[in-house]
Amino acid sequence: MAHPYHHSLSSLKKWGGTVEDYIGIHDWFDESKKILADFRHRALRHHAEGIFMAETIFGATLTLSTGRVVPTRWVGEQHVREDLGFIPSFADWAKAIRPEPWMGRAQKLDIDGLAPVPAELARLLGTEVHAP
Repeated sequence: MAHPYHHSLSSLKKWGGTVEDYIGIHDWFDESKKILADFRHRALRHHAEGIFMAETIFGATLTLSTGRVVPTRWVGEQHVREDLGFIPSFADWAKAIRPEPWMGRAQKLDIDGLAPVPAELARLLGTEVHAP
């Protein structure tokens, strides 16, 4: 399945309704193609957590034009399964990312002049405790 329209046709075949009933959810799953136009775009939403995120955005259920109510999760699961063959976790995607040195770099926080830093936080940050 390459296009949200085709995923929507598949949804229509499973649960009835119209393409318009499903296209918004399928568009959302593939919206990451805007930032990465190859299969890697799927790492952003094509996983179990992405399916639950879709549920948060679109609601727990989808009421079709026919009046039938379909769980949003079913539509998300269908999309991910059609693209990947199974539903991975985000951790499955993250394990496949090759760590680069820049990913772990952090700069010292410039907290001088801000509100007093609790002693324990200052110790963890490697800075001094500033009195108010």
